[in-house]
Amino acid sequence: MNSSSFSKFLKIYGYDIVLGLIATFYVLAMPYTKVEESFNVQAMHDILYHRHHLDIYDHLEFPGVVPRTFIGALLVSVLASPIILVMSFLHLPKTHGLIAVRLALGCITLSTLRFFRAQVRYKFGSQVEAFFVILTAFQFHLLFYCTRPLPNILALGIVNLAYGFWLKGDFYAALNCLIFSAVVFRCDMVLLLCPLGLVLLLTKSISLWKALKCCIGMVLLSVGLTVLVDSIMWKKLVWPEFEVLWFNSVLNRSSEWGTHSFHWYFTSALPRSLLAAYPLCFLGALLDRRVLPFVIPVFTFVLLYSKLPHKELRFIISSVPIFNLSAAVAASRIFMNRKKAFWKLLSIILIGFLLISLGCTAVTFMASYENYPSGYALKYLHQIGHLASNTEEQWVHIDPYSAMNGISRFCENDFPWRYSKEESIPLKEYQNRNFTYLINEHLLVEGYKCLFSMDGFSRVRPQLRFPPFLLIKEPKVYVHGNIKNEDLMNKNWPGC
Repeated sequence: MNSSSFSKFLKIYGYDIVLGLIATFYVLAMPYTKVEESFNVQAMHDILYHRHHLDIYDHLEFPGVVPRTFIGALLVSVLASPIILVMSFLHLPKTHGLIAVRLALGCITLSTLRFFRAQVRYKFGSQVEAFFVILTAFQFHLLFYCTRPLPNILALGIVNLAYGFWLKGDFYAALNCLIFSAVVFRCDMVLLLCPLGLVLLLTKSISLWKALKCCIGMVLLSVGLTVLVDSIMWKKLVWPEFEVLWFNSVLNRSSEWGTHSFHWYFTSALPRSLLAAYPLCFLGALLDRRVLPFVIPVFTFVLLYSKLPHKELRFIISSVPIFNLSAAVAASRIFMNRKKAFWKLLSIILIGFLLISLGCTAVTFMASYENYPSGYALKYLHQIGHLASNTEEQWVHIDPYSAMNGISRFCENDFPWRYSKEESIPLKEYQNRNFTYLINEHLLVEGYKCLFSMDGFSRVRPQLRFPPFLLIKEPKVYVHGNIKNEDLMNKNWPGC
């Protein structure tokens, strides 16, 4: 490849490479998953390794509070399946498979973000696109989340397409994308669909009659697809997102998982996820009147979502691309006028904001790195826990806390290792069970000896020296061994 071809390649794919490398770094550094991702990650594992044997799928034994759709897991598994086939042939551990499916999901999300970026370049110029990439790269959450198998991220891929069609002027396609996303992946996308549809109607960008015909058709198609696929996978007639809507909105049961004040998204979640882009996005809406029609529906989406007591950053992650667009417009205007007196001051402030963003991203990354203690504990147990008698099964019991903080089916090894996630076992009952090892949150368990512990992130403590923040870790997960097993007791262990 000559220099001109290489330059052309970088011009076309350079931004994708930058964002892709950052997302890949996050995957390789933190491959494990949390409880929020458990359904999709277990579904991907079962599709790839159990295939048509539905009876042994994880979701039938541990169905969760509400059913979720298999459509996203099926799509990602299909894309990752050639890599998994090669890994199986090379006898690589299944944790490599977890990395493969997360990278496949990241490719989908970043590809749809590329489509949105292309429309940003066409409508606002290449400089705005460049600042959009810079702001995205300097933030932690969007690129960290883009590979995580959450329903919100599966929805984000479709929402990125909707944003792209919106900027392109293909309004009916944008509405159809949001409808599909709401019906199949996240019912709360209705809160984005309604403000957007209303703005398009008020600006006479769409016809009410044509929109109704188009949208009703997409609703029927989407409902038919999810009911068909998920009724097969769940072995009962089910429309998953309708049950989620009923659980969260009608019954308001989601508040059982914690609540935040009405302003939390605006005073905590958005500042943490946008960083430098947060103040810039307001400035962008003031500086360029083309931005305001895009910001208002997304701002309304966050405002409407604030009414729901249970709040998490991932619920509004789909608002980040539009807010980044507005911020990129502001940053571009500041950069273009940087030689003028007032704008020169703003350009210095902009550089300072970007450096602060980079520092915050580094701190958040380090905290997140320590947030999967169970995954690291099981990996370490696999490395040092082999006993002299390899002909006997070694049973590992994983308690709910450990299953929620890093362990999935992808973390399991073949014989002699066997695993149990049986729930509601009283602490004193473990001594009557024949488990070889326990991975749980308790330091002391009768009938077992604590072999080693794994630290996890606790809190950030500010200090008056460099570095200005100190990450505090403490033991989160303990690995115990059965005292009746002589081979196990005769081994040297790190201790607790």
